[in-house]
Amino acid sequence: MSTTILPGSTVATLTVTTPSDREIQITRLFAAPRPMVFDCWTVPELLKGWLHGPDGWRLTVCEIDLRVGGATRYVWQHRDGRSMGMSGAYREIVRPSRIVATELFDEDWTGGETIGTVTFTDQTGKTLLTQTVLYASQTARDGALGTGMTSGMANSYAQLDAYLFSLQDAAKGAA
Repeated sequence: MSTTILPGSTVATLTVTTPSDREIQITRLFAAPRPMVFDCWTVPELLKGWLHGPDGWRLTVCEIDLRVGGATRYVWQHRDGRSMGMSGAYREIVRPSRIVATELFDEDWTGGETIGTVTFTDQTGKTLLTQTVLYASQTARDGALGTGMTSGMANSYAQLDAYLFSLQDAAKGAA
């Protein structure tokens, strides 16, 4: 197992490990309550607020049928007109602690369907998010790691961190 720790834009760090020859596991602590972090993963309007991808990309299509067997569809659009899409289906949902879903990119660069498991663990009002991605093979996992995926995820999680802060700040102002 290898471990990489990438600094985020805040005190939090993104930890990336390879617990098996087919898996990547990413963990990060967020200073927000577990139900809020869970909602940011499952409510389309909230996902569009942070899951942008690399610079120049925006999540333009976000369809979620949040039930076991329900489908997901994400499409990112680049400012130059390119697009990137991904579909999947939910296998398990335990609100607000766990989601298991399949993922397959339209232009399959990951070696087939992946299975993603995301857990949300309460840590005294903060949330430890653990995302594990199971690939079809070690070659597929290594290929994904070679794309710069971990720095992209660090950026996305930094965007989520800032978005959670803005949601909490707005909630304080409304109170």
